[in-house]
Amino acid sequence: MTQPTTIFPVPAPVRQDSFDLHQTLADSLTRAEVTLQEGDVLAVSSKYAAIAEGRIVRLDDIAITAEATAIATRYHMNPAIAQLVMEEADHIFGGIPGFLLTHKDGIISPNAGIDRSNIPHGYAVLFPRDPYSTAADIRRMVRARTGVAVGVILTDSWLMPGRLGTTGVALATAGFRPLQDERGKADLFGNEMQVTVRGLADQICAAAQLVMGERDEATPFAVVRGTGVELTDEPIAVEDVSIDWRMCIYVESLTEGLLETVQMAHDR
Repeated sequence: MTQPTTIFPVPAPVRQDSFDLHQTLADSLTRAEVTLQEGDVLAVSSKYAAIAEGRIVRLDDIAITAEATAIATRYHMNPAIAQLVMEEADHIFGGIPGFLLTHKDGIISPNAGIDRSNIPHGYAVLFPRDPYSTAADIRRMVRARTGVAVGVILTDSWLMPGRLGTTGVALATAGFRPLQDERGKADLFGNEMQVTVRGLADQICAAAQLVMGERDEATPFAVVRGTGVELTDEPIAVEDVSIDWRMCIYVESLTEGLLETVQMAHDR
């Protein structure tokens, strides 16, 4: 019989400056009376991990360039945020008032993941420096302290194209493969699956955020049990889950694909 999936919220102290994430996690699990089991997936707020690393910036301290000022004017943004996005993003596609659409650490997201919620006014939190290393370090710590092998996800929130509202997305994964390839397998009617690859890490992340919340829940950790993932000690990197944004159906269809269609119609 398949084990039901269960999610355990793990509250933790609110932090505003760098701190010991590993000790805080261990203490929080003890207070929540949650004992990790083999095969559990530990979800950790990427923002909480970033604060632990001191990835907090004071907006008044940002040196703003002329290019950032021009972008801020065009998109009605805080110039300091525009400057940070320019520095942090791997690629900037464009924007709407208040936001730039970017590619950062394998995720297409607004403002390169820079977040101003749940942090004092006048400050912003960046992504962790190396999300996959952060996740792997947490997993090693858990095994060293408890002897238990778990999976780890750094959680974040993102916007789905064409939909109102945020959902969970795995910024980084350690200890299990973030994807499950269904191609070549049969569906209910014996048809061979052609393109389906399940985003296990993102699905688990979305489930965990049901209890972690987005506002004042102060629950930066969650333990997801019964996911059925197969653990691995092989290193996981952004290349294991991300595609080149030029191959993204949304980006390609809304930019080059449209331009090519217009050009073909013009040529006729």
